[in-house]
Amino acid sequence: MSQNYNKTLRACYIGYIVQAIINNFAPLLFLTFHNQYGISLSKITMLITINFGIQLAVDFLSAYFLDKIGYRVSTVIAHVLCAVGLISLTILPDLFPDPFPGLLTAAFLYACGGGILEVLISPLTEACPTENKEKAMSLLHSFYCWGHVGVVLISTLFFNIFGIRNWKVLALIWASVPVANALLFLRVPIAPLITDDVQELTISELIRKRAFWIFILLMLCAGACEQAVSQWASAFAEQALGVGKTFGDLAGPMFFAVMMGTARTVYGKYGHRIDLDKFMVSSGVLCLFSYLLISLSPLPIIGLIGCGICGLSVGILWPGTFSRASASIKGGGTAMFAYLALAGDLGCAAGPTFVGLVSGAAGDEFRIGILAAGIFPVLFLLSILYNKKSGLSNM
Repeated sequence: MSQNYNKTLRACYIGYIVQAIINNFAPLLFLTFHNQYGISLSKITMLITINFGIQLAVDFLSAYFLDKIGYRVSTVIAHVLCAVGLISLTILPDLFPDPFPGLLTAAFLYACGGGILEVLISPLTEACPTENKEKAMSLLHSFYCWGHVGVVLISTLFFNIFGIRNWKVLALIWASVPVANALLFLRVPIAPLITDDVQELTISELIRKRAFWIFILLMLCAGACEQAVSQWASAFAEQALGVGKTFGDLAGPMFFAVMMGTARTVYGKYGHRIDLDKFMVSSGVLCLFSYLLISLSPLPIIGLIGCGICGLSVGILWPGTFSRASASIKGGGTAMFAYLALAGDLGCAAGPTFVGLVSGAAGDEFRIGILAAGIFPVLFLLSILYNKKSGLSNM
């Protein structure tokens, strides 16, 4: 691979760090928004709904408009939207009589950018002439994990040194990352996703393929397996161990993100020695085991270790499904990646929602909710085994 495409890969890696910034920086400020602007916490939670709701909508619409705009222009626009959204967090709330519409507008802007990035970055990486695309895809997705870890650690360090009152300065610092990467994407080479010897499938042709729907189910389960534990890890750590929120965040979601990033990085480095299908099946089994460990262990510390094992197990599920779908369905193009991202995001919403509903019905007992959510790794395993047995992965 030429040195130029190494630059493209690096830009893609930074693109996933940008995605981690817009998804994980604002939640660190929710209590600050509540105290500084007098906004109720129930209204502030709408920022999460807007962020992921807009990203879902963009996932769906991307199948129809990104190819027409072009990958380079779309990627630059996405980074600009992310930067403008982060900058708007520091400006718009003070321009409105009610600060909340300003926060919502900022969330809308960076969510649009994040949605486009989620659809584009994976196919841009897939298109690069790498020797082992599965390795490149796994390493790419590891940067979201390390970005998540970096956002939390750097932001926490900044707030401890300079005070939470200077959060606007940090928001501008984070906004500089998408600005710099937009400039980088103006210059790096971008390879076509569909080569001349492959005919691109229309959306109607794509959705008539049975393999496509199996991969959609795999992505939904991958997202649910990941977020069902990740989103509740902090609350589980606080409830099970009786620790404060700061330590709960470090012991729960941070531990989970580090382990997930480790799995993706290891495969990104040594994936050429590992059979991807066997690795995904093994990961599905390990994920189910971690769910049982979290929900059935009598010792809280063992349950917390189960959260880390879960992070390790789900690391390959999302990027592995992307790679398998791209290799199996020739000519899927942007539409396929857009719908896979949509399915993954739906799973990310469905998993923690299912855990919360079941836990609430069981008297706010998280263990019961996690045990019930074991259905997601079971469905993942059944789907990938069916895919392999039926030969759909070779279509």
